[in-house]
Amino acid sequence: MYKIKDFSVYSAKAKLEKPISDATHTLTEISFLVLRIEVENGIIGESYLLSFQYSPNAILGALKDVGNMVIGAQVNETLKVFDKVNHANEYFGLEGINRWAQAAFNIAMWDAWCKILKQPIWKILGTYKTEIPIYGSGGWISYTPEELIDEVIGYKSRGFKSVKIKVGKPDWKEDLERLRMVRAAVGNEIGIMMDANQGMTVPNSLQLAMAAKDLNIYWFEEPINHTDFQGFQILKNQAGISLAMGEREYSTLPLRELLQLNAIDIWQPDILRLGGVEAWRDSAALAGAFNIPVLPHYYKDYDIPLLCTIPNGAGAESFDWIDPLIDYPLQIINGMATPNNRPGWGFSFKDEFLTELK
Repeated sequence: MYKIKDFSVYSAKAKLEKPISDATHTLTEISFLVLRIEVENGIIGESYLLSFQYSPNAILGALKDVGNMVIGAQVNETLKVFDKVNHANEYFGLEGINRWAQAAFNIAMWDAWCKILKQPIWKILGTYKTEIPIYGSGGWISYTPEELIDEVIGYKSRGFKSVKIKVGKPDWKEDLERLRMVRAAVGNEIGIMMDANQGMTVPNSLQLAMAAKDLNIYWFEEPINHTDFQGFQILKNQAGISLAMGEREYSTLPLRELLQLNAIDIWQPDILRLGGVEAWRDSAALAGAFNIPVLPHYYKDYDIPLLCTIPNGAGAESFDWIDPLIDYPLQIINGMATPNNRPGWGFSFKDEFLTELK
C-alpha cells in the first residue's frame, strides 16, 4: 500500500464585485484553501474548503498540525487517521477549526485513494443513482431588488427548478416583500426556499412563515440559532413549513436531538464541518433511519458524488464560485447534476489560480 509522503496548502479566490451579506455575516471575499497531499507513487489527492476572510492564520496552522500527523499513513486508512487526529485534537476541542482541517485531509485521502483505484468515488462507495436535483443559491440580503430578481431569473433561464434566497431583515415584512417579488418573477413552476442563517427569533420566524404560506415556500433554513432545539420544535408544530438545518454541525448529536423532538424535515450536512466522507455518510444514514431527506450545504462538487451513493439524497446546493477555478466543473442540465466520471472527486484546481502558503 502507498503512504502519504507530503502535503501543501494553497489559497485561491473567486471574483466578488462587492461585499455580500446574509442575516448574520458580511462577506468581503470569496476565498478558499486548497490542500494537496502527495502519495509515494506520485498520486496527488486534493481537497478544498471555503474560508472567506475568516481566521486565515488559524486554519492554516490547523492544516499544518494535522498534516504532520498524517504524513506516513497509508492513503486508504481514512478512518484510522480520523481517530488518530481526534485523539490528538481532544485537548483543544474536536469542533471548530480543527475539524475543518481533519476533514480536508480525509477528503484529499479519498481523492488520492480513488485515483489509485482509477475510479470515481461514487462508484467505489456503491451507486444508488447518477443524477441529482440541484438548486440555485444566493439571494443575499444586501442585494438591491434589481440584483435579486436578476439572479433568480438567471437561475431559471439556466434550467434550475428551484432557488433559495436569504431572509432575516430587521423587519420580517421586508423579507416577505422580497419573497413576493421572487415568486412574481419566476412564476409558480419554480420552487422557492428561504434561509435566515440563524438570524431570526422564534416569534419573527413564525410570523414570516405564516405570512408566506400563499407563496408555497419549499423549506425554511436555519430560521433561528442552531442550538435552540425547542425553538425548532415550536416552529415545526406551528409554522406549517418544512424546517431545514445542519450546516453548522460538527457531529450528529444535534440531528439526533432534533429527530427525537420531531423538529426537523431536511438534513443539511456540511462535509468540512462534520469531518469528511465517513462522517457525512454516517449523518445521512441517521437521517435516513427517520425518513429525513439529505440536502447538503454548499460543497456541490463533493456532495453530488456522495448523494449518488445514498437512498435519501434529495438534492444539492449550487454556487458558481469555484467553477472558473477548476478544470472539470460539474455538468448541470435542466436543474439536474451528474457526478464527474473521472477518478477521485473528478476535478482539480488550476495551478494558475493557486498561491502556495508556507
